[in-house]
Amino acid sequence: MSAPARPIVVVARWSVPASARAIVLALLPELQRQSLQEPGCLGYEVLHAPQALECIVLIERYRDSAAIEAHRSSTHYSSLVVERIVPLLSSRQVDLLETLD
Repeated sequence: MSAPARPIVVVARWSVPASARAIVLALLPELQRQSLQEPGCLGYEVLHAPQALECIVLIERYRDSAAIEAHRSSTHYSSLVVERIVPLLSSRQVDLLETLD
C-alpha cells in the first residue's frame, strides 16, 4: 500500500510594477475566492511586505499534485492569472514545496 499523498504548498512571488499594482490588487480577491472553491484547495493567502510594495506573495495549499493540475487547468486561473495578471508582472517565481516528516 502506498503512502498517502502529502499536501503541496505553492509559494508564488510576484513583482508588480507600480503602474500595474491597482489592477493586480483588484483581481486578487476574485482569484482567491474561486481558488478556495476548488475541491483540492486547502488554503490560499495573499501577502505583501509593506516595505516592498512591488512584492506580492501567494501561499496556496493543495491536497496533491492532481489538485494543482486542476487549479492550473481551471477557467479562472487561465482568465485571471495567465491572461490578465502575468502580462503585467515584471517577474514571477513559483516554488512547489512539501512538508518534511
